[in-house]
Amino acid sequence: MKPAVLITGAARRIGAVLAQSFAASGWHVVIHYGGSRDAAQALADALPSAEAVHCDLADGDAAVAMVESLAMRLPDWRVLVNSAAVFRFDDASHLAPAILAEAMAVNAQTPTRMAQTFLRSARTSGGRRVINLTDQKLANPNPDFFSYTMAKHAFAAAIRMLAMAQDDPADRIYGIAPGAMMASWDQQPEEHELSGRMNLLHRLTDPSELADAALFLSQGWLASGETLFVDSGQHLLAQPRDVLYLARA
Repeated sequence: MKPAVLITGAARRIGAVLAQSFAASGWHVVIHYGGSRDAAQALADALPSAEAVHCDLADGDAAVAMVESLAMRLPDWRVLVNSAAVFRFDDASHLAPAILAEAMAVNAQTPTRMAQTFLRSARTSGGRRVINLTDQKLANPNPDFFSYTMAKHAFAAAIRMLAMAQDDPADRIYGIAPGAMMASWDQQPEEHELSGRMNLLHRLTDPSELADAALFLSQGWLASGETLFVDSGQHLLAQPRDVLYLARA
């Protein structure tokens, strides 16, 4: 029986890269999707061992129920990767309450509740791993996408607190903080080519590097509560705006 991993938001973009990498490494991949049913099922059909599950992560109770259902039927569920997020614009001068509420629910509250439920319920013999995707903005904040960034900071705090609370030393809670990696918001390819190189190494960070980091963390080699930055050094800079706007300046 293959070990199982649930990856949220895995139908497209970085989540799909993570799903493909775990599948290639011998995992059974549970592909969570919100609105991308066809893409999720197509990806599941293309992988050696995979399935697709639907849940609106704005509904925290539904997400908890999804985790409980998977925990009951997956015999060796080792990893939960909280990858899904909403990314909508507001800024420090005009915080939008609706955008903040959605960001806090989808980017922080629901994945934290999912992690808590997974750690209580999942069956495995080798220790459970929660891997939460945050953002290099934790160390290199700017006023753009204000609610998104607030929610990611809250989510990052939960990583350390959950790690401290675990009774089983085999369980691990980790973070991965990506930098500019794929075209985001309304970027054109040439804009991403420029903004994606705004880091210390002046290189585009490939999403496969994020997948490699997740596979490494799935083995539990780091102390619980640690976060890896996968951003070619972007978090070590002081960028006054999001790089998509710096590229346009």
